[in-house]
Amino acid sequence: MKLHTIKSEGLAHNSYYLSDSEEAVVIDPRRDCQIYSRLTRKECTRIRYILETHRNEDFVVGSIELQGLTGAEICHSKELPFKYGQHNLDDGETLNVGNLKIKVLHTPGHTNESLCYIVQNPGKNGEASMAFTGDTLFEGSVGRTDLYGREAQPKQAEKLHLSINEKLLPLGDHVVVFPAHGAGSVCGSGIGDMEFSTLGYERKTNPYLKLSKEAFVSRAAGEELLLPPYFCKMEEYNLNGAPPLRGLPAAKALNVNEFEAEMNEADSVVVDTRMPYAFAGSHIPGSLNIWLGGTSVYPGWVLDYEQRILLVVERVSDVVQVQRNLWRLGFDNIYGFLCQGINEWQERGKPIAHLGVLSASELSEKRNRYVVLDVREPIEWKQEGYVAGAERVFFGHLKKEADSMERNKRYAVMCSVGKRASIGASILKRKGFSEVYNVLGGMTAWESLSYPLKKK
Repeated sequence: MKLHTIKSEGLAHNSYYLSDSEEAVVIDPRRDCQIYSRLTRKECTRIRYILETHRNEDFVVGSIELQGLTGAEICHSKELPFKYGQHNLDDGETLNVGNLKIKVLHTPGHTNESLCYIVQNPGKNGEASMAFTGDTLFEGSVGRTDLYGREAQPKQAEKLHLSINEKLLPLGDHVVVFPAHGAGSVCGSGIGDMEFSTLGYERKTNPYLKLSKEAFVSRAAGEELLLPPYFCKMEEYNLNGAPPLRGLPAAKALNVNEFEAEMNEADSVVVDTRMPYAFAGSHIPGSLNIWLGGTSVYPGWVLDYEQRILLVVERVSDVVQVQRNLWRLGFDNIYGFLCQGINEWQERGKPIAHLGVLSASELSEKRNRYVVLDVREPIEWKQEGYVAGAERVFFGHLKKEADSMERNKRYAVMCSVGKRASIGASILKRKGFSEVYNVLGGMTAWESLSYPLKKK
């Protein structure tokens, strides 16, 4: 038996390639799925089944894409009317892969159709050895329970407690746990950073698993996690099947004149993936700044699916990574990129814009000149504190909230280090705000200089 973990950085998503003898299964594949077919060639295996733990809401599942490459059969829960797939699984069903037997456990809570896949040891009378837990159980945490709305959250939390304590934990402390997400995922609160765990370790260390049913429900139902707007698109794609990537055109390499012409087309948006300090120095007017690493998840907060995306990148090779990241979020309308880069744009005398920058010490010295706009997540304001008097608007809500903000003020935008602040600042500039500054170093620099913070 062999197991490979395939990570999608930024999304903090884990998919798995499990093989035995000449057969394999893939659990929760990502959309750009050639990596799985490469493993089949490397290991001389055939993917027999594609297993989905639930209708994932934070990325486009690559099941249909992978089936087109390999001919494998798609399996998911019978509790949702999926428009694709060969097997609608019920609690207790088993699948054979090589010499392995995989048992299906219905574990509702995060979603009502959630499944866990239990690998049974053929040499020990079918004793469970591994559990692929999806979004039911994470290292140090559990799946969020608010996807059906706040009113339904207590009931979903109750279901999740039942699934964990009556379905998973009785399998035994020795069972190795492989969750669908790691630290940084939006699918749970406080997820740990270990790649895998065991049920015994979770029983001893996971704060949720130490709680009574009532306390578990109270804690899980009391969590207020951000719900990205792109989740709705992911749910639609993952129920009905996403369009195939193989039919999508590659982003076009555009020269300066071509890029400028495309910018003026309706519903076009320029996304500049350079680092915030480079963006601040000069950028194409109206651009949104989402640094390269941030394109793995943050476009889901600030882009619309109808927009034609034009890219400005630091290196032409970055286009491949940006496209891959956007595809995983369902953004397929990537029209082209500025092939010769921002330098050629400047040398041709095309219009450029600037973004002000401040250090933490400059902001402290001239505090009365600026409105501090903190664009971090609410949980960061609560746990870490914020600059006294700061206006607090999460950057993902800023596109809407900016319409009610005063435009004649001078805004110093802050996040933890300046990356999300650059997204927020570029949103304001795009909205016509004139005096906008990014506090480079952000709250990290503010705290390192021992400047005061307000905490509720």
